[in-house]
Amino acid sequence: MSQVYLAPTEAAGRRFFSRDRQRPVMLNLLRFRAIADYSDAPDLAPATPISGAEAYTLYVAHTLPLLRASGGAILWRGRAEAFLIGPEEEMWDEVLLVQQASAAALLAMARDLAYRKVMGHRTAALADSRLLPLTELPG
Repeated sequence: MSQVYLAPTEAAGRRFFSRDRQRPVMLNLLRFRAIADYSDAPDLAPATPISGAEAYTLYVAHTLPLLRASGGAILWRGRAEAFLIGPEEEMWDEVLLVQQASAAALLAMARDLAYRKVMGHRTAALADSRLLPLTELPG
């Protein structure tokens, strides 16, 4: 089985937060489980099984107010298709572009108890993911 990425490594986190990033944009590539796996967050599990995509929608619904309150926003969210240029076997279900107010605001939101309570929806939803910080080039 190939490597699955659901959370940053300690080294990646240190690298990201060591720079003074203002208004960072994050590219999220998401692959959902067919059925959400709430084994790590049984208190969040719905009464009947739901898909990973449905669990992720719950995560977004709970997280969006926290993101907005921290000065962030979802810039774009949509369904992914097969690569026009890229490996044919690499498939993603959804793509998001998320902007944070700053790296510090992202860290504060990630540490917020309200956010930590709903992270289980994300974990239940995802089979794999990628999170790529982007830096805008001068115009």
